[in-house]
Amino acid sequence: MTVNRKYKDSVFRMLFNDKEKLRQLYNAIEGTDYDKNTPIKINTLSDSVFVTRHNDISFTIDDEYIVLIEHQSTVNGNIPVRMLIYLSLLYENIIDKDVLYKEDTSDLLCPRLIVLYNGKAEIPDVSYL
Repeated sequence: MTVNRKYKDSVFRMLFNDKEKLRQLYNAIEGTDYDKNTPIKINTLSDSVFVTRHNDISFTIDDEYIVLIEHQSTVNGNIPVRMLIYLSLLYENIIDKDVLYKEDTSDLLCPRLIVLYNGKAEIPDVSYL
Protein backbone atom coordinates (compact mmCIF):
# COMPACT_ATOMS: atom_id res chain seq x y z
CA MET A 1 0.00 0.00 0.00
CA THR A 2 1.40 3.40 -0.94
CA VAL A 3 0.77 6.55 1.01
CA ASN A 4 -0.51 9.64 -0.71
CA ARG A 5 2.14 12.14 0.38
CA LYS A 6 0.13 15.08 -0.95
CA TYR A 7 -2.70 14.16 1.43
CA LYS A 8 -0.38 14.00 4.46
CA ASP A 9 1.21 17.27 3.36
CA SER A 10 -2.20 18.94 3.07
CA VAL A 11 -3.30 17.77 6.52
CA PHE A 12 -0.09 19.10 8.09
CA ARG A 13 -0.47 22.45 6.32
CA MET A 14 -4.16 22.76 7.30
CA LEU A 15 -3.45 21.90 10.92
CA PHE A 16 -0.78 24.58 11.26
CA ASN A 17 -2.47 27.30 9.24
CA ASP A 18 -3.31 29.03 12.52
CA LYS A 19 -1.13 31.57 14.35
CA GLU A 20 -1.76 30.13 17.82
CA LYS A 21 -0.90 26.59 16.70
CA LEU A 22 2.23 27.88 14.96
CA ARG A 23 3.27 29.66 18.15
CA GLN A 24 2.75 26.48 20.17
CA LEU A 25 4.65 24.39 17.62
CA TYR A 26 7.56 26.82 17.52
CA ASN A 27 7.70 27.05 21.33
CA ALA A 28 7.71 23.23 21.58
CA ILE A 29 10.48 22.79 19.00
CA GLU A 30 12.73 25.67 20.05
CA GLY A 31 12.05 25.64 23.80
CA THR A 32 10.87 29.26 23.70
CA ASP A 33 7.98 30.88 25.53
CA TYR A 34 6.36 33.26 23.06
CA ASP A 35 2.89 34.30 24.24
CA LYS A 36 -0.30 35.21 22.39
CA ASN A 37 0.84 38.84 22.06
CA THR A 38 3.89 37.88 19.98
CA PRO A 39 3.34 38.96 16.38
CA ILE A 40 3.20 36.13 13.84
CA LYS A 41 2.75 36.55 10.12
CA ILE A 42 2.08 33.49 7.98
CA ASN A 43 3.89 33.73 4.64
CA THR A 44 3.77 30.17 3.31
CA LEU A 45 4.53 29.97 -0.39
CA SER A 46 1.76 28.48 -2.47
CA ASP A 47 1.33 27.54 -6.10
CA SER A 48 0.25 30.47 -8.20
CA VAL A 49 0.91 31.88 -11.62
CA PHE A 50 4.34 33.17 -10.60
CA VAL A 51 5.42 30.77 -7.86
CA THR A 52 6.18 27.27 -9.11
CA ARG A 53 7.21 25.90 -5.73
CA HIS A 54 5.49 25.74 -2.38
CA ASN A 55 6.70 24.94 1.07
CA ASP A 56 4.83 23.32 3.95
CA ILE A 57 4.85 26.13 6.50
CA SER A 58 6.59 29.47 6.79
CA PHE A 59 6.00 32.42 9.05
CA THR A 60 7.72 35.27 10.81
CA ILE A 61 7.66 35.45 14.58
CA ASP A 62 8.36 38.47 16.77
CA ASP A 63 9.64 40.39 13.71
CA GLU A 64 12.94 38.58 14.35
CA TYR A 65 12.84 35.14 12.77
CA ILE A 66 11.64 33.73 9.48
CA VAL A 67 10.70 30.12 10.17
CA LEU A 68 10.40 27.38 7.54
CA ILE A 69 9.08 24.00 8.65
CA GLU A 70 8.95 21.04 6.28
CA HIS A 71 7.18 17.79 7.12
CA GLN A 72 8.83 14.72 5.53
CA SER A 73 7.88 11.07 5.51
CA THR A 74 10.96 10.10 3.48
CA VAL A 75 14.62 10.96 3.98
CA ASN A 76 15.66 13.64 1.51
CA GLY A 77 19.31 14.66 1.22
CA ASN A 78 18.33 17.64 -0.94
CA ILE A 79 16.13 19.28 1.68
CA PRO A 80 18.83 21.92 2.47
CA VAL A 81 18.77 23.02 -1.20
CA ARG A 82 14.97 23.15 -1.21
CA MET A 83 14.96 25.17 2.01
CA LEU A 84 17.49 27.62 0.51
CA ILE A 85 15.23 28.08 -2.54
CA TYR A 86 12.16 28.62 -0.34
CA LEU A 87 14.06 31.06 1.87
CA SER A 88 15.24 33.11 -1.12
CA LEU A 89 11.68 33.28 -2.48
CA LEU A 90 10.39 34.41 0.91
CA TYR A 91 13.09 37.08 1.23
CA GLU A 92 12.21 38.24 -2.26
CA ASN A 93 8.59 38.68 -1.14
CA ILE A 94 9.34 40.53 2.12
CA ILE A 95 12.29 42.75 1.17
CA ASP A 96 11.51 46.12 -0.35
CA LYS A 97 12.79 45.86 -3.93
CA ASP A 98 13.99 49.48 -3.97
CA VAL A 99 16.31 48.86 -1.02
CA LEU A 100 18.25 46.19 -2.93
CA TYR A 101 19.88 48.81 -5.15
CA LYS A 102 20.64 51.40 -2.47
CA GLU A 103 23.86 51.90 -0.55
CA ASP A 104 22.35 50.98 2.81
CA THR A 105 22.06 47.32 3.69
CA SER A 106 18.72 45.70 4.30
CA ASP A 107 18.12 43.90 7.59
CA LEU A 108 17.15 40.26 7.11
CA LEU A 109 15.13 38.18 9.49
CA CYS A 110 17.20 35.35 10.95
CA PRO A 111 16.17 32.04 9.34
CA ARG A 112 15.10 28.99 11.35
CA LEU A 113 14.92 25.97 9.04
CA ILE A 114 13.23 22.94 10.58
CA VAL A 115 12.39 19.53 9.14
CA LEU A 116 9.96 17.25 10.96
CA TYR A 117 10.34 13.60 9.95
CA ASN A 118 7.90 10.74 10.55
CA GLY A 119 9.08 8.07 8.11
CA LYS A 120 10.13 4.47 8.62
CA ALA A 121 13.89 4.85 8.12
CA GLU A 122 15.87 5.13 11.35
CA ILE A 123 17.49 8.53 11.70
CA PRO A 124 18.75 10.44 14.77
CA ASP A 125 16.22 12.53 16.70
CA VAL A 126 18.23 15.64 15.84
CA SER A 127 20.59 16.02 12.91
CA TYR A 128 22.08 18.88 10.93
CA LEU A 129 22.40 18.85 7.16
